[in-house]
Amino acid sequence: MSQAMTDRSLDVAWVHGAPGEVAIQVHRYDAGTVILRQSKRVNYEAPFLFLLFGADRALLLDTGATEDPALFPLRETVDGLIAEWLERHPREGYELVVAHTHGHGDHVAADAQFANRPHTTVVAREADAVREFFDFGEEWPTSTVRFELGGRELTILGSPGHHAASITVYDPATGILLTGDTVLPGRLYAFDFPAFQDTLDRLVAFAAEHPVTHVIGCHVEMRNAPGRDYPIGSQYHPDERAPQMTPAQLTAVRDAAVSVAGRRGVHRFDDFLIYNEPRKRDMYRLLARGLTHKALARLKPKAAAGR
Repeated sequence: MSQAMTDRSLDVAWVHGAPGEVAIQVHRYDAGTVILRQSKRVNYEAPFLFLLFGADRALLLDTGATEDPALFPLRETVDGLIAEWLERHPREGYELVVAHTHGHGDHVAADAQFANRPHTTVVAREADAVREFFDFGEEWPTSTVRFELGGRELTILGSPGHHAASITVYDPATGILLTGDTVLPGRLYAFDFPAFQDTLDRLVAFAAEHPVTHVIGCHVEMRNAPGRDYPIGSQYHPDERAPQMTPAQLTAVRDAAVSVAGRRGVHRFDDFLIYNEPRKRDMYRLLARGLTHKALARLKPKAAAGR
């Protein structure tokens, strides 16, 4: 477990699939905010996870792409971080809420590690369970709701389009907008494009009215070159972009979505790709490129890294 102590810095060399990497990288953004990343050597999805501390409870947002604690010791890591926080802020019965940016398998796989953990609530992945837990009521997804951690109130926004249960979390304490798989430097899969557009409109409007320091999604799939993404399944990203994006880039995603509305398929932009209700052939091409990359990686690792 890598444990860099920083003060609101995102100047981080994230794990990206190099030999000998830790399974989980831990980055303390500040005393109450931890960003974790699963190594690509454990699972190519390499999702980012977020642990936010309040006075009464902590929120773990997503549990990654691997269930096996021997390969991906998330529960052990989170327990250690909570114990460390409690050393500085002693109290009894400190709670943990395990929730998700959305319900795809690479974001919920390690939920089982938290089963039977004391003082812990694991929110189910289904849209109805998410709406009920966060008390969206009948206004989903257009309303915003507050979620109190104890002296740290988060704002939760319904964000369907990529997934029916997608949410976005805004943390006023840091100004970070956590966008899951809705907005990130990579492939934006909009399986329900009208809902995706509506979500982007709401996020852009929200960011215009609130101080947003960073927009951070759960994956990085773009290289440090305009319009170039790594093949799906790639377990080595030596030249990947930073995960954080800006409010201006959020607006650029919204504007790009407007420009491709009504045109199904794959649309490439400098900082991301939009998969507008992808067809079978779009996904076959994506998978074929990934399989070709994997085959080349076995034969010529250096050549594959450059594709």
